[in-house]
Amino acid sequence: MSYSVGQVSAYAGVTVRTLHHYDKSGLLSPSERSPAGYRLYGDADLARLQQILFYRELGFSLDEIAAILKDPQANAVEQLRVRQRQLHAEIARLQRLAEVAERAIEVQRTGVSLTPQERFEVFGEITFDLSYATEAELKWADSAGQRESMARAAAHTKEDWRRLMSEASAWRTELLAAFDEGEPSDGERAMDLAEEHRLHISRWFTSCPPGMHLRIADDFVADPRAFALVVPPSQQRPGLAAYTRRAVRANASRHAGSRTERQEEDH
Repeated sequence: MSYSVGQVSAYAGVTVRTLHHYDKSGLLSPSERSPAGYRLYGDADLARLQQILFYRELGFSLDEIAAILKDPQANAVEQLRVRQRQLHAEIARLQRLAEVAERAIEVQRTGVSLTPQERFEVFGEITFDLSYATEAELKWADSAGQRESMARAAAHTKEDWRRLMSEASAWRTELLAAFDEGEPSDGERAMDLAEEHRLHISRWFTSCPPGMHLRIADDFVADPRAFALVVPPSQQRPGLAAYTRRAVRANASRHAGSRTERQEEDH
């Protein structure tokens, strides 16, 4: 049997425009003609269209589909295996994202409800980038520290947040002063500020050993959204994020040295 473009469009659930595009690109061209010269699709064309729609549903591009259909024996199995791995990875990512959404809903239910004015009063210029927060949650999804941090943040009262942000603001003022005055990042003043930041995290969110603090500081340089949670963009200076990371590294080395000295004394 032969079928017009309109009939195939209705049967397959694709638009006429899509079929014309497939025809123009050479992916699927009607193999027959009516006496009046109109293009018609035969049974083999419909079978090919079914294959195209199958691969499209799996996420293959038209170029990839064309390569597969050109030599199915050589391309199809390996291409499908690759796509299967990609789909499994995407399913796992979506499952983690669903868990993030579930926790976010729980935070909204149990967290402190603040009006926009109250949020500005408490957080000032510090804003939480939702895209960064989601990525961070996915990145550290298997971390007990991340789960504890989320739980403790959700349990903070409005007054807790006021105290927390006041403490962070005072620390930020000292950090900016040390940087502006040219204090070395591995000097006592900078290292003490790094230690104060580490203890701030432990006090309000989750236990933050020096190794974890180093990973947090690495994010300050790698992702501006992370450093914006510590120093708002209006107060940042060129090189400040790297300076902070170097201070954190120096402080971590100081901790490692202290542990070595204690171990030697024990012996």
